[in-house]
Amino acid sequence: MSLHLRRLGQPASRRWETIPVAPHGGTKLGFSFRLPQAELMGLYPPKALGDLLELGFDTVRLAALWNRLEPDAGSFDWSSLDGQVETATKAGIEVILALGPLKNFGYPEFHVPGHHLPTPLPEGRLVTARSHPELAHSALAFLERLLERYRGVRSITAWQVEHEAIDPLGLEHSWRLAVSLVSEEVDLVRRLDPSRPIVLNAFLPMSRPVALQQRWRTRDQGDSLALTLSAADIVGLDVYPSHALTRAGGLSAYLDASEDVVRGRVRSAMEAARQHGRRVVVTEGQAEPWEAVTNPPNPAGLVAASCPPERLIQTYNACLAAAGGDLEAYLFWGAEYWLQRRVSGDVSYLGAIERLLKTR
Repeated sequence: MSLHLRRLGQPASRRWETIPVAPHGGTKLGFSFRLPQAELMGLYPPKALGDLLELGFDTVRLAALWNRLEPDAGSFDWSSLDGQVETATKAGIEVILALGPLKNFGYPEFHVPGHHLPTPLPEGRLVTARSHPELAHSALAFLERLLERYRGVRSITAWQVEHEAIDPLGLEHSWRLAVSLVSEEVDLVRRLDPSRPIVLNAFLPMSRPVALQQRWRTRDQGDSLALTLSAADIVGLDVYPSHALTRAGGLSAYLDASEDVVRGRVRSAMEAARQHGRRVVVTEGQAEPWEAVTNPPNPAGLVAASCPPERLIQTYNACLAAAGGDLEAYLFWGAEYWLQRRVSGDVSYLGAIERLLKTR
């Protein structure tokens, strides 16, 4: 891992057209669809999802966002999620449905309706069924409603429970979910639908400083990767080799992991999963910029330094090489961004993805 100072916007190159692409063979390719991000990027979500599904993916990860599905206490609106599931089903695409009531993918990763949480969660504390009994009860009831509604959908092949389940919520918050609470959720989902596997995903640190920080913050009960190995059927790895730390003026500081580092980290996680008899998917393979701003930038005529289109190919190649043919699926992170770039006149991200999909 190296530290670099760069301008956010870099001149675009055409390396994504010629860089070698690893054949994915039996590894299914997919993406995560983030409804809030599609809206923020000015896209019409139903069309955006439809356009992405037409590219030829095998699977899609969808999120059951609690605050969207229960906008008012006891009043549920399933139309948006129903539409997403139906669109994927009609396209013949497998669905991983992320159920996490307390944490789910897509910034800000916290989607509890205000009527279920009158006061913020306490910083620096574990959230348990004992510390927040009403919230825990409501979360379990929400999970039960989701399973009752969607377990009859044959295109759903797996349930994801929470998101990076017991890690802190980014850098914004230091509260964490207790293992006991997440285990109760996993047990409920498994009891209500024993026929489908459960995915738990974990952020995979790519540098020693990030790994040490994560180890310190989760020292009392371990991190999400440890939980996936003990409690999940499928281990999900979130792989981000390059991200900005801070920005000053026109420059940003980036931590960048080489392909060798990515291969080593993924290979180590794969070996641990094999020892525990777990299947593995890359639930998030970086395919959009991670800059020192909330939403990925869209610089006109330039590409963001943390993830130009050739970088998403390099990350994908490194993960497949590390997996040695044992990776069940690889889900790209940033699909809405590719469409936003296309609207801005840049088709390079979509072009890179199309190359990957065609290389069997």
